[in-house]
Amino acid sequence: MRGCYTLCSSSTLSQPDPFALVASELSRIRTDLVHLLGSAHPGLDEIASYYFLRPSKQLRPLIILLFAQATNGLGRDWPSKKWASEQARPGGRAENLDEPLSRANVLNDWNPNLKEKTSFYDPLLSLSLPQTPTELPQPPLSTFDSSERMLISPAFVLPTQMRLAQIVEMVHAASLLHDDVIDESPLRRGSLSAPEAFGNKFAVLGGNFILGRASAALARLGDPEVTQLIASVIANLVEGEILQMQDVESPDGQAVPSSQVAKNAWTLYLQKTYMKTASLMAKGARSAVVLGGCADGEVYKEIAYAYGRNIGIAFQLVDDVLDYEAVEDTLGKPGGADLQLGLATGPALYAWEEHPEMGPLIERKFSQAGDVELARSLVKKSAGVERTRALAVAYATQAREVLQSLPEGEARAALEALTDRVIKRKS
Repeated sequence: MRGCYTLCSSSTLSQPDPFALVASELSRIRTDLVHLLGSAHPGLDEIASYYFLRPSKQLRPLIILLFAQATNGLGRDWPSKKWASEQARPGGRAENLDEPLSRANVLNDWNPNLKEKTSFYDPLLSLSLPQTPTELPQPPLSTFDSSERMLISPAFVLPTQMRLAQIVEMVHAASLLHDDVIDESPLRRGSLSAPEAFGNKFAVLGGNFILGRASAALARLGDPEVTQLIASVIANLVEGEILQMQDVESPDGQAVPSSQVAKNAWTLYLQKTYMKTASLMAKGARSAVVLGGCADGEVYKEIAYAYGRNIGIAFQLVDDVLDYEAVEDTLGKPGGADLQLGLATGPALYAWEEHPEMGPLIERKFSQAGDVELARSLVKKSAGVERTRALAVAYATQAREVLQSLPEGEARAALEALTDRVIKRKS
Protein backbone atom coordinates (compact mmCIF):
# COMPACT_ATOMS: atom_id res chain seq x y z
CA MET A 1 0.00 0.00 0.00
CA ARG A 2 1.43 3.39 -1.01
CA GLY A 3 2.32 5.70 1.84
CA CYS A 4 2.33 3.02 4.56
CA TYR A 5 5.93 2.35 5.44
CA THR A 6 5.94 1.46 9.15
CA LEU A 7 6.69 -2.14 9.99
CA CYS A 8 3.79 -3.98 11.54
CA SER A 9 4.26 -4.71 15.24
CA SER A 10 1.93 -4.93 18.18
CA SER A 11 4.58 -3.26 20.35
CA THR A 12 5.38 -0.29 18.09
CA LEU A 13 4.30 2.27 20.68
CA SER A 14 6.55 0.77 23.38
CA GLN A 15 9.64 0.10 21.29
CA PRO A 16 12.92 0.79 23.10
CA ASP A 17 15.49 3.28 21.88
CA PRO A 18 18.27 1.07 20.44
CA PHE A 19 20.90 3.75 20.94
CA ALA A 20 19.92 4.43 24.56
CA LEU A 21 20.39 0.76 25.47
CA VAL A 22 24.12 0.87 24.62
CA ALA A 23 24.74 4.62 24.89
CA SER A 24 27.69 4.30 27.27
CA GLU A 25 29.39 1.70 25.07
CA LEU A 26 28.89 3.80 21.93
CA SER A 27 30.38 6.82 23.68
CA ARG A 28 33.45 4.82 24.75
CA ILE A 29 33.89 3.45 21.24
CA ARG A 30 34.17 6.93 19.77
CA THR A 31 36.40 8.22 22.58
CA ASP A 32 38.82 5.30 22.51
CA LEU A 33 38.86 4.77 18.77
CA VAL A 34 40.82 7.92 17.98
CA HIS A 35 43.64 6.66 20.24
CA LEU A 36 44.16 3.77 17.83
CA LEU A 37 44.90 6.20 15.00
CA GLY A 38 47.84 8.13 16.44
CA SER A 39 50.75 8.60 14.04
CA ALA A 40 54.21 10.13 13.90
CA HIS A 41 52.84 12.45 11.21
CA PRO A 42 50.47 15.19 12.49
CA GLY A 43 48.84 15.60 9.07
CA LEU A 44 48.02 11.91 8.94
CA ASP A 45 46.65 12.12 12.49
CA GLU A 46 44.27 14.84 11.43
CA ILE A 47 42.96 13.20 8.28
CA ALA A 48 42.62 9.76 9.92
CA SER A 49 40.46 11.13 12.73
CA TYR A 50 38.58 13.68 10.60
CA TYR A 51 35.34 11.75 10.12
CA PHE A 52 35.39 10.30 13.65
CA LEU A 53 35.23 13.77 15.19
CA ARG A 54 31.97 14.60 13.42
CA PRO A 55 28.41 13.40 14.08
CA SER A 56 27.88 9.82 12.97
CA LYS A 57 24.93 7.45 12.82
CA GLN A 58 27.08 4.71 14.45
CA LEU A 59 24.69 2.15 13.00
CA ARG A 60 27.34 -0.51 12.40
CA PRO A 61 28.81 -0.54 15.93
CA LEU A 62 25.25 -0.35 17.29
CA ILE A 63 24.31 -3.60 15.53
CA ILE A 64 27.44 -5.30 16.88
CA LEU A 65 26.77 -4.21 20.46
CA LEU A 66 23.12 -5.23 20.34
CA PHE A 67 23.91 -8.68 18.92
CA ALA A 68 26.54 -9.14 21.61
CA GLN A 69 23.93 -8.43 24.27
CA ALA A 70 21.29 -10.52 22.48
CA THR A 71 23.45 -13.66 22.22
CA ASN A 72 26.21 -13.60 24.88
CA GLY A 73 25.75 -16.72 26.97
CA LEU A 74 23.94 -18.75 24.33
CA GLY A 75 26.87 -20.18 22.38
CA ARG A 76 28.62 -23.47 23.06
CA ASP A 77 31.98 -21.73 23.52
CA TRP A 78 30.71 -18.90 25.71
CA PRO A 79 32.39 -20.18 28.91
CA SER A 80 35.84 -20.14 27.30
CA LYS A 81 35.25 -16.70 25.74
CA LYS A 82 34.12 -15.30 29.08
CA TRP A 83 37.11 -16.86 30.86
CA ALA A 84 39.53 -15.51 28.23
CA SER A 85 38.13 -11.99 28.62
CA GLU A 86 39.42 -11.99 32.20
CA GLN A 87 42.95 -13.14 31.37
CA ALA A 88 46.13 -11.16 30.65
CA ARG A 89 46.61 -12.65 27.19
CA PRO A 90 46.07 -11.70 23.53
CA GLY A 91 42.36 -11.51 22.79
CA GLY A 92 41.71 -11.26 26.53
CA ARG A 93 41.24 -8.25 28.78
CA ALA A 94 40.66 -4.82 27.25
CA GLU A 95 44.14 -3.64 28.26
CA ASN A 96 45.71 -6.59 26.43
CA LEU A 97 44.02 -5.93 23.08
CA ASP A 98 46.76 -3.45 22.16
CA GLU A 99 49.62 -5.85 22.94
CA PRO A 100 51.62 -6.40 19.73
CA LEU A 101 51.88 -9.94 18.42
CA SER A 102 55.37 -9.17 17.08
CA ARG A 103 57.99 -7.01 18.80
CA ALA A 104 57.36 -3.29 18.53
CA ASN A 105 60.71 -2.72 16.80
CA VAL A 106 59.70 -5.25 14.15
CA LEU A 107 56.36 -3.59 13.48
CA ASN A 108 57.78 -0.02 13.49
CA ASP A 109 54.24 1.35 13.70
CA TRP A 110 54.63 4.26 16.11
CA ASN A 111 51.52 5.49 17.88
CA PRO A 112 52.15 8.29 20.42
CA ASN A 113 48.97 7.24 22.22
CA LEU A 114 50.47 3.78 22.85
CA LYS A 115 54.08 4.69 23.61
CA GLU A 116 54.88 1.58 25.62
CA LYS A 117 53.55 -0.81 22.98
CA THR A 118 54.80 0.77 19.76
CA SER A 119 58.17 1.87 18.40
CA PHE A 120 59.80 4.38 16.05
CA TYR A 121 61.90 3.13 13.18
CA ASP A 122 65.50 2.67 14.36
CA PRO A 123 68.18 2.80 11.62
CA LEU A 124 70.27 0.36 13.67
CA LEU A 125 69.04 -3.20 14.01
CA SER A 126 70.81 -5.85 16.03
CA LEU A 127 69.86 -9.49 15.89
CA SER A 128 67.50 -10.36 18.72
CA LEU A 129 67.69 -13.89 19.99
CA PRO A 130 64.22 -15.37 20.26
CA GLN A 131 62.87 -15.71 23.75
CA THR A 132 61.12 -18.80 25.01
CA PRO A 133 57.42 -18.20 24.34
CA THR A 134 55.29 -17.65 27.39
CA GLU A 135 52.87 -20.50 27.80
CA LEU A 136 49.36 -19.11 27.73
CA PRO A 137 47.03 -20.16 30.53
CA GLN A 138 44.25 -22.54 29.58
CA PRO A 139 40.73 -22.52 30.97
CA PRO A 140 40.16 -24.99 33.79
CA LEU A 141 37.97 -28.00 32.97
CA SER A 142 35.36 -26.72 35.43
CA THR A 143 34.69 -23.89 32.98
CA PHE A 144 32.83 -26.35 30.76
CA ASP A 145 30.99 -28.28 33.47
CA SER A 146 27.54 -26.96 32.60
CA SER A 147 26.00 -27.64 29.21
CA GLU A 148 23.12 -25.26 29.89
CA ARG A 149 23.30 -22.01 27.95
CA MET A 150 21.25 -18.90 28.60
CA LEU A 151 21.49 -15.15 28.08
CA ILE A 152 23.79 -13.38 30.50
CA SER A 153 21.94 -11.10 32.91
CA PRO A 154 22.62 -8.28 33.26
CA ALA A 155 23.73 -8.09 29.63
CA PHE A 156 27.27 -7.00 28.90
CA VAL A 157 29.74 -6.85 26.03
CA LEU A 158 33.12 -8.58 25.93
CA PRO A 159 36.26 -6.48 25.34
CA THR A 160 36.83 -8.21 21.99
CA GLN A 161 33.30 -7.30 20.89
CA MET A 162 33.87 -3.66 21.86
CA ARG A 163 37.07 -3.65 19.84
CA LEU A 164 35.26 -5.27 16.91
CA ALA A 165 32.75 -2.40 16.96
CA GLN A 166 35.66 0.03 16.67
CA ILE A 167 37.27 -1.94 13.86
CA VAL A 168 34.04 -1.99 11.86
CA GLU A 169 33.67 1.77 12.31
CA MET A 170 37.26 2.21 11.12
CA VAL A 171 36.64 0.15 7.98
CA HIS A 172 33.51 2.20 7.31
CA ALA A 173 35.36 5.50 7.74
CA ALA A 174 38.13 4.36 5.41
CA SER A 175 35.55 3.49 2.77
CA LEU A 176 34.02 6.98 3.11
CA LEU A 177 37.42 8.60 2.57
CA HIS A 178 37.94 6.59 -0.61
CA ASP A 179 34.35 7.04 -1.81
CA ASP A 180 34.54 10.80 -1.45
CA VAL A 181 37.63 10.86 -3.65
CA ILE A 182 36.05 8.65 -6.31
CA ASP A 183 32.74 10.56 -6.26
CA GLU A 184 34.37 14.00 -5.94
CA SER A 185 31.99 14.72 -3.06
CA PRO A 186 32.23 18.25 -1.66
CA LEU A 187 30.29 17.47 1.55
CA ARG A 188 30.09 14.70 4.11
CA ARG A 189 27.71 14.87 7.11
CA GLY A 190 27.10 18.56 6.50
CA SER A 191 30.78 19.54 6.53
CA LEU A 192 33.55 19.67 3.97
CA SER A 193 34.47 16.20 2.79
CA ALA A 194 38.00 15.02 3.53
CA PRO A 195 39.18 15.40 -0.09
CA GLU A 196 37.77 18.93 -0.11
CA ALA A 197 39.50 19.77 3.18
CA PHE A 198 42.83 17.96 2.69
CA GLY A 199 43.06 17.02 -0.97
CA ASN A 200 42.68 13.69 -2.73
CA LYS A 201 46.15 12.36 -1.91
CA PHE A 202 45.76 12.76 1.83
CA ALA A 203 42.23 11.34 1.71
CA VAL A 204 43.41 8.18 -0.08
CA LEU A 205 46.44 7.80 2.18
CA GLY A 206 44.33 8.43 5.27
CA GLY A 207 41.89 5.71 4.23
CA ASN A 208 44.74 3.27 3.62
CA PHE A 209 46.27 4.12 7.00
CA ILE A 210 42.98 3.47 8.82
CA LEU A 211 42.60 0.12 7.05
CA GLY A 212 46.13 -0.80 8.14
CA ARG A 213 45.43 0.02 11.78
CA ALA A 214 42.07 -1.76 11.60
CA SER A 215 43.75 -4.87 10.18
CA ALA A 216 46.33 -4.95 12.99
CA ALA A 217 43.62 -4.55 15.62
CA LEU A 218 41.65 -7.31 13.92
CA ALA A 219 44.60 -9.71 14.12
CA ARG A 220 44.94 -9.02 17.84
CA LEU A 221 41.40 -10.29 18.45
CA GLY A 222 42.83 -13.75 17.89
CA ASP A 223 39.93 -15.28 15.97
CA PRO A 224 40.63 -16.58 12.43
CA GLU A 225 36.95 -16.66 11.40
CA VAL A 226 36.41 -13.05 12.41
CA THR A 227 39.61 -12.03 10.61
CA GLN A 228 38.37 -13.71 7.43
CA LEU A 229 34.92 -12.15 7.70
CA ILE A 230 36.13 -8.57 8.10
CA ALA A 231 38.95 -8.95 5.56
CA SER A 232 36.38 -10.12 3.00
CA VAL A 233 34.37 -6.96 3.68
CA ILE A 234 37.29 -4.85 2.47
CA ALA A 235 37.38 -6.89 -0.74
CA ASN A 236 33.60 -6.51 -1.08
CA LEU A 237 33.87 -2.73 -0.80
CA VAL A 238 36.29 -2.65 -3.73
CA GLU A 239 34.21 -5.07 -5.80
CA GLY A 240 31.08 -3.04 -5.07
CA GLU A 241 32.74 0.10 -6.38
CA ILE A 242 33.71 -1.74 -9.58
CA LEU A 243 30.14 -3.04 -9.99
CA GLN A 244 28.86 0.51 -9.63
CA MET A 245 30.93 1.48 -12.65
CA GLN A 246 29.42 -1.17 -14.92
CA ASP A 247 27.00 -0.18 -17.66
CA VAL A 248 23.36 -1.20 -17.98
CA GLU A 249 22.66 -2.05 -21.61
CA SER A 250 19.58 -3.07 -23.60
CA PRO A 251 20.07 -5.53 -26.48
CA ASP A 252 19.72 -4.04 -29.98
CA GLY A 253 19.01 -0.60 -28.56
CA GLN A 254 15.61 -1.53 -27.12
CA ALA A 255 14.17 1.31 -25.08
CA VAL A 256 11.78 -0.80 -23.03
CA PRO A 257 13.70 -3.10 -20.71
CA SER A 258 13.17 -6.72 -21.56
CA SER A 259 12.54 -8.95 -18.57
CA GLN A 260 16.12 -10.23 -18.70
CA VAL A 261 17.70 -6.76 -19.02
CA ALA A 262 15.56 -5.49 -16.15
CA LYS A 263 16.48 -8.52 -14.06
CA ASN A 264 20.17 -8.02 -14.81
CA ALA A 265 19.95 -4.34 -13.90
CA TRP A 266 18.27 -5.13 -10.57
CA THR A 267 20.70 -7.95 -9.81
CA LEU A 268 23.63 -5.63 -10.44
CA TYR A 269 22.06 -2.91 -8.29
CA LEU A 270 21.28 -5.19 -5.33
CA GLN A 271 24.64 -6.94 -5.54
CA LYS A 272 26.38 -3.57 -5.47
CA THR A 273 24.17 -2.55 -2.54
CA TYR A 274 25.19 -5.66 -0.62
CA MET A 275 28.88 -5.23 -1.39
CA LYS A 276 29.12 -1.53 -0.53
CA THR A 277 26.70 -1.33 2.41
CA ALA A 278 25.19 -4.55 3.72
CA SER A 279 28.34 -6.69 3.74
CA LEU A 280 29.92 -4.76 6.62
CA MET A 281 26.72 -4.86 8.68
CA ALA A 282 26.11 -8.56 8.01
CA LYS A 283 29.65 -9.76 8.63
CA GLY A 284 30.15 -7.41 11.56
CA ALA A 285 27.04 -8.83 13.25
CA ARG A 286 28.14 -12.41 12.55
CA SER A 287 31.62 -11.63 13.90
CA ALA A 288 30.15 -10.27 17.14
CA VAL A 289 28.29 -13.53 17.68
CA VAL A 290 31.41 -15.60 16.89
CA LEU A 291 33.42 -13.62 19.45
CA GLY A 292 30.65 -14.36 21.95
CA GLY A 293 31.24 -18.09 21.59
CA CYS A 294 28.62 -19.17 19.05
CA ALA A 295 30.08 -22.07 17.09
CA ASP A 296 29.38 -23.88 13.83
CA GLY A 297 26.05 -25.64 13.89
CA GLU A 298 24.45 -23.00 16.12
CA VAL A 299 21.77 -20.82 14.57
CA TYR A 300 22.82 -17.53 16.14
CA LYS A 301 25.58 -16.84 13.60
CA GLU A 302 23.07 -17.30 10.78
CA ILE A 303 20.53 -15.02 12.46
CA ALA A 304 23.12 -12.27 12.89
CA TYR A 305 24.27 -12.48 9.29
CA ALA A 306 20.73 -12.56 7.85
CA TYR A 307 19.68 -9.59 9.98
CA GLY A 308 22.71 -7.52 8.99
CA ARG A 309 22.31 -8.35 5.32
CA ASN A 310 18.62 -7.46 5.22
CA ILE A 311 18.78 -4.32 7.32
CA GLY A 312 21.86 -3.19 5.37
CA ILE A 313 20.06 -3.46 2.03
CA ALA A 314 16.99 -1.73 3.52
CA PHE A 315 19.24 1.07 4.82
CA GLN A 316 20.77 1.68 1.39
CA LEU A 317 17.40 1.55 -0.39
CA VAL A 318 16.14 4.28 1.95
CA ASP A 319 19.34 6.23 1.29
CA ASP A 320 18.61 6.01 -2.44
CA VAL A 321 15.08 7.26 -1.84
CA LEU A 322 16.35 10.17 0.26
CA ASP A 323 18.59 11.21 -2.62
CA TYR A 324 15.38 12.14 -4.45
CA GLU A 325 13.42 13.42 -1.45
CA ALA A 326 15.75 15.10 1.02
CA VAL A 327 17.25 18.56 0.88
CA GLU A 328 20.95 19.13 1.44
CA ASP A 329 20.54 20.44 5.01
CA THR A 330 18.77 17.22 6.06
CA LEU A 331 20.89 14.73 4.17
CA GLY A 332 24.28 16.27 5.03
CA LYS A 333 25.39 16.02 1.39
CA PRO A 334 24.07 17.39 -1.90
CA GLY A 335 20.70 15.99 -2.95
CA GLY A 336 20.45 14.39 -6.39
CA ALA A 337 24.05 13.20 -6.20
CA ASP A 338 23.31 9.74 -7.61
CA LEU A 339 22.08 10.98 -10.99
CA GLN A 340 24.95 13.45 -11.17
CA LEU A 341 27.31 10.49 -10.69
CA GLY A 342 25.56 8.51 -13.41
CA LEU A 343 24.03 6.01 -10.97
CA ALA A 344 20.70 4.34 -11.68
CA THR A 345 19.35 3.39 -8.24
CA GLY A 346 16.01 1.82 -7.30
CA PRO A 347 13.76 4.80 -8.09
CA ALA A 348 15.27 5.21 -11.58
CA LEU A 349 15.10 1.48 -12.34
CA TYR A 350 11.44 1.36 -11.34
CA ALA A 351 10.76 4.50 -13.39
CA TRP A 352 12.34 2.78 -16.40
CA GLU A 353 9.65 0.10 -16.20
CA GLU A 354 6.96 2.79 -16.46
CA HIS A 355 8.67 5.23 -18.81
CA PRO A 356 10.68 3.64 -21.66
CA GLU A 357 12.48 6.90 -22.38
CA MET A 358 14.42 6.42 -19.13
CA GLY A 359 16.35 3.52 -20.74
CA PRO A 360 18.69 5.55 -22.97
CA LEU A 361 19.39 7.96 -20.09
CA ILE A 362 20.45 5.08 -17.84
CA GLU A 363 22.58 3.51 -20.57
CA ARG A 364 24.57 6.70 -21.13
CA LYS A 365 24.72 7.37 -17.35
CA PHE A 366 22.80 10.66 -17.60
CA SER A 367 25.86 12.19 -19.27
CA GLN A 368 24.22 14.54 -21.79
CA ALA A 369 22.90 18.01 -21.13
CA GLY A 370 19.42 17.83 -19.61
CA ASP A 371 19.62 14.10 -18.79
CA VAL A 372 19.64 14.56 -15.02
CA GLU A 373 16.69 16.93 -15.06
CA LEU A 374 14.68 14.66 -17.38
CA ALA A 375 15.47 11.60 -15.25
CA ARG A 376 14.34 13.36 -12.08
CA SER A 377 11.14 14.35 -13.83
CA LEU A 378 10.48 10.77 -14.96
CA VAL A 379 11.10 9.43 -11.47
CA LYS A 380 8.74 12.01 -10.05
CA LYS A 381 6.01 11.02 -12.53
CA SER A 382 6.48 7.34 -11.72
CA ALA A 383 5.95 5.27 -8.58
CA GLY A 384 9.70 4.67 -8.42
CA VAL A 385 10.27 6.31 -5.05
CA GLU A 386 7.25 4.63 -3.44
CA ARG A 387 8.17 1.22 -4.85
CA THR A 388 11.77 1.53 -3.67
CA ARG A 389 10.62 2.45 -0.19
CA ALA A 390 8.22 -0.51 -0.22
CA LEU A 391 11.13 -2.76 -1.19
CA ALA A 392 13.12 -1.36 1.74
CA VAL A 393 10.20 -2.22 4.05
CA ALA A 394 10.22 -5.79 2.70
CA TYR A 395 13.91 -6.20 3.51
CA ALA A 396 13.49 -4.60 6.95
CA THR A 397 10.58 -6.95 7.64
CA GLN A 398 12.80 -9.93 6.80
CA ALA A 399 15.42 -8.58 9.21
CA ARG A 400 12.81 -8.37 11.97
CA GLU A 401 11.46 -11.84 11.27
CA VAL A 402 14.81 -13.63 11.62
CA LEU A 403 15.09 -12.31 15.18
CA GLN A 404 12.19 -14.46 16.34
CA SER A 405 14.56 -17.37 17.00
CA LEU A 406 16.44 -15.32 19.60
CA PRO A 407 15.36 -15.30 23.26
CA GLU A 408 13.20 -12.34 24.19
CA GLY A 409 15.03 -9.50 25.87
CA GLU A 410 15.92 -5.82 25.67
CA ALA A 411 18.59 -6.31 23.03
CA ARG A 412 16.31 -8.29 20.74
CA ALA A 413 13.58 -5.67 21.18
CA ALA A 414 16.11 -2.96 20.32
CA LEU A 415 17.14 -4.81 17.16
CA GLU A 416 13.47 -5.06 16.20
CA ALA A 417 12.96 -1.34 16.84
CA LEU A 418 16.01 -0.55 14.72
CA THR A 419 14.35 -2.02 11.63
CA ASP A 420 11.58 0.55 11.97
CA ARG A 421 14.01 3.40 12.54
CA VAL A 422 15.95 2.53 9.39
CA ILE A 423 12.76 2.82 7.34
CA LYS A 424 11.60 6.07 8.96
CA ARG A 425 14.89 7.93 8.87
CA LYS A 426 15.12 11.29 7.11
CA SER A 427 18.90 11.57 6.87
